[in-house]
Amino acid sequence: MSDADPKAKKKGRCPRCGKHFQFESVAAHKTFPFCSARCRDVDLGNWLTGNYAIPGEPIPKPSDDDVDAT
Repeated sequence: MSDADPKAKKKGRCPRCGKHFQFESVAAHKTFPFCSARCRDVDLGNWLTGNYAIPGEPIPKPSDDDVDAT
């Protein structure tokens, strides 16, 4: 038996809830890196509603006086 068994279970930890889970491959685990579709959807909802944000300078709103650079 080979040490690099492709069917060997790998261990993961959900970044949303912290639950440990096992998977065979990233391609086969449809919700990777999350443990479930619920955790994946909650995380996506947080990004879409602005609960998560990447810090940076605010983007100024365009005015009517701005000329398109093209």
